[in-house]
Amino acid sequence: MAPINSEENTKRQLSKIPHDLSDDELADAEPSWQWIYNSTPTTERSDGTQSDRKRRKVTGDRIVGARIGQFECRIGDTVMLKADGSNEAWIALICEFVEDDGEGEKAANFMWFSSEKEIRSRDKKRSDYYPNELYISPSWDINPLASINGKAKIMSQDGFLAKYPQGKVPRNDPDFGRGSVAATPTSRRSQATPGSRVKRSASKRLEFTPLATRKLSPSQVESSPFQIARSRLHVSSVPASLPCREGEFSLVYSHLEAAISDGTGKTATVREVVSRLEEAVGSDELDDFIFVEINGMKITDPHQSYTLLWEALKGERASPAQALDHLEREFSNPSPRRIPCVVLMDELDQLVTKNQAVMYNFFNWPTLRHSRLIVLAVANTMDLPERTLSNKISSRLGLTRITFPGYNHEQLMKIIQSRLEGVPGNIVDPDAIQFASRKVAAVSGDARRALDICRRAVELAEADAPSDPATPSKRDSQTQPKGSGRVTIATIKKAINEATTNPIQQHLRSLPLMSKLVMAALLLRIRRTGLAETTFGDTLDEIHRACLRAPAALPGVAAVLNNGLKGTQMGSQRPMTRPGHIHTAALELVAAGLINLEAQRAERSSKLRLSIADDEVKMALRDDGDLKALGIGV
Repeated sequence: MAPINSEENTKRQLSKIPHDLSDDELADAEPSWQWIYNSTPTTERSDGTQSDRKRRKVTGDRIVGARIGQFECRIGDTVMLKADGSNEAWIALICEFVEDDGEGEKAANFMWFSSEKEIRSRDKKRSDYYPNELYISPSWDINPLASINGKAKIMSQDGFLAKYPQGKVPRNDPDFGRGSVAATPTSRRSQATPGSRVKRSASKRLEFTPLATRKLSPSQVESSPFQIARSRLHVSSVPASLPCREGEFSLVYSHLEAAISDGTGKTATVREVVSRLEEAVGSDELDDFIFVEINGMKITDPHQSYTLLWEALKGERASPAQALDHLEREFSNPSPRRIPCVVLMDELDQLVTKNQAVMYNFFNWPTLRHSRLIVLAVANTMDLPERTLSNKISSRLGLTRITFPGYNHEQLMKIIQSRLEGVPGNIVDPDAIQFASRKVAAVSGDARRALDICRRAVELAEADAPSDPATPSKRDSQTQPKGSGRVTIATIKKAINEATTNPIQQHLRSLPLMSKLVMAALLLRIRRTGLAETTFGDTLDEIHRACLRAPAALPGVAAVLNNGLKGTQMGSQRPMTRPGHIHTAALELVAAGLINLEAQRAERSSKLRLSIADDEVKMALRDDGDLKALGIGV
């Protein structure tokens, strides 16, 4: 029999055996199963009472079979297990019986048979299988006896052909849907080759010669130290290892390895861990697994995560509602699927819905018996479960939490230096690396921003470096000043000024006070809750708290803010109230594309979120004198 390829590292679709559920042997059987012991006569019944269990302890009787009504199965029998929702069934071999499966049900340990859909040769579908052929697999699973749907017949190829010379089981035969061949083919099926002929074209021949595709050689791409440094300092460049995350890496690796192994129940680090685990699978050091990444920022609706997970498991596209229904059946019913699925839920705060059904399902499925699902959630706030999630979801979260603090300047220096290792010419000064690291660590500790600043500094140094023309000229050398061609502290300062003086930040600095207050309050609210979305009323509350904290030296500012919040009178003769200045400022920010406001109406219940990155607001308003005078720090 053909063994399962242990090096398979691709998604495998489950295969089932066609079976008419109307021909169920257990359809009219009694509702309870009864054990058969090795000393129990065929006509004697055992109902599993306490006296039988005591007799079993005393006499040492072993369970060798089970009976329900007229149906009887024993160890070594091949049976069909129900596949819920379809006229198909799984085929398995009974290895042993279990008196209690942990849920109070009588169960058995089954060894599964697989069809050609599950067996692949070098990551390709097998083409050397016979009709009705099954492959015995080294996969075992404990399932309740209630899932048994009848007996199946497994026979050799010779026996199958002797009984059915046509190679097919007639539909009127009682064994239709129950008989399968268990044999290993000796040769592959010959592949048909289509006939070759000259393809005639009715169109006119081309009267010009198309240009060949231009390709850049590695020597042209990395022909100078500046180009090498720029490519290695790019955020998308994948380093050989992740420095300054060794502790977090080992924690994630150990927990994932324990979860993937059979019998046991921040984004770059998780991806690196998964790649290392896939290498271990390729070298037969770890069981195979499926990895799927769901990013809350890349999907328009949180319910689309159901579609992504179902496509990763089966390779089939489905609507979110259909995928949810399929996933519920997949994780709730027994099946021979032994490949665990690791789901990385990045930007978890973006997947929070009103009733939190999406997150509840994803954290509830791993607790089901047949799910074999492992969920890793990545969020920007450590206490997101306590802040946002309900108790029914928080109780289903695992006890393992790994904190990823922001990088300090020493770690940022190590990261940048590791990227620049091997770059010839020593074009970056160590003091420049330290200066850039300290500047970024004081703001956010984001390694991506530090790499972007250093990369831009290398570009500036490359532009200032003296060129080497093919035909040197004394006149050019006398008129054009030569640059140093090195990244210094002055180069880093210039790069930081460019990064902090982009058009968005320039516009943010030129905003009036009310608009700055809205942006600062929205940023503070996002940090307080850990969610990217809030309401306009909560933002007004943040501004009101800022008014209460206004220094006594600025009595007029607090009054202006209160007038902006509550609205002012349009004169004593016409006592009509107009919208407050804060509302007007919010609508102006929406028109500028800086924030998103639900229905573009400044009401307390309207949803509000930033349209730009948080760091842009922080870099633009952190040194704002008006906000500092009010005691507001971003």
